[in-house]
Amino acid sequence: MTERDARTAEPPPPGLGGSFVRLQPHLRALDDFLRSQLDGFEPEIHDLVEYCMDTSGKRIRPALVFFSGWRGPDQIPAALVQAAAVVEMVHLATLVHDDIMDRAELRRSRPTAARRYGSDSAVLLGDALLAQAVHIAAQFPSTEVCQVVSAATRRVCAGEIAQTFRRGDTAITRDAYRRVIDLKTAELFRISCLLGARLAGYEDGYVEAAAEFGRSLGIAYQIYDDLADFFGEEKNIGKTLGTDLAGGKVTLPLLVLLEKLSGAERSELLEEIRKCRTPQFEHRRAQMRGHGVFAVVAEDIRAELKKGMAILSPWARLEPALLLGQLGELLRQQVDNLRDQGESS
Repeated sequence: MTERDARTAEPPPPGLGGSFVRLQPHLRALDDFLRSQLDGFEPEIHDLVEYCMDTSGKRIRPALVFFSGWRGPDQIPAALVQAAAVVEMVHLATLVHDDIMDRAELRRSRPTAARRYGSDSAVLLGDALLAQAVHIAAQFPSTEVCQVVSAATRRVCAGEIAQTFRRGDTAITRDAYRRVIDLKTAELFRISCLLGARLAGYEDGYVEAAAEFGRSLGIAYQIYDDLADFFGEEKNIGKTLGTDLAGGKVTLPLLVLLEKLSGAERSELLEEIRKCRTPQFEHRRAQMRGHGVFAVVAEDIRAELKKGMAILSPWARLEPALLLGQLGELLRQQVDNLRDQGESS
């Protein structure tokens, strides 16, 4: 099937929220499928898995699967639902593990799995979620989905390991930072778009473009998430803030601040990152505001989104490409909202 056979783009609905309104039947189908997977887990961990598989998450990666493979509001292919469940379950597993490493207290405005069940149990819970994700992927008639998902999971883990090794490393460069977020975040965005487009039967050119758009969107999203760790508010973000500085994790906002500071102020921040000094989160947040860190980092996000849109531009008449582009625009608006939130706090 070629792009000429596909639905052409209709005028976008009023407001970007219209995209997600059209996605509600798909997300309901996903939630039903995820609930059906609970019986596949042993009774001993049933409650723990259910706690993680709530419906309050953003469902960004499943949305990428559905939008990249969009065929219309009334078409919800079972293969897309299954693929969306796979990437969401891998994502849930990474969140469980992330919260352990970050010693985070909150996730989605409630205690993390590690906080509720203990770190030892949470580690194994994350492993069980990963195992189930691969099991679901193995149910596809071809081996491609399982190969893609297993390779992506390995890359995500590699990114997390690399980030762990670099905790407290004040010599990290922007390129090294970008490499880590490409692995640990952008990879799942990439395969979400790749699987959606591939399983919906689109031709190779669009599949490749959708996958590369997903990578750019994932990089932009992780930079936004790192920015929110300093400029957000817990009641709005729904998770513990300040974990990056407390954990010695050098993200782009901290790299930019280090470039702005000099003398004793820079030395003190370096000591905080190396965990030789108690982190001064509110002080660093105030310094970021004073030195214009938000604007510098936000420009990196916009540049990455622009790159992603350029990749999609040859396929602009395809409705799924239009919907993916609207997700990019939604992230840009989220950055603006974060700026306004930071200025008012």
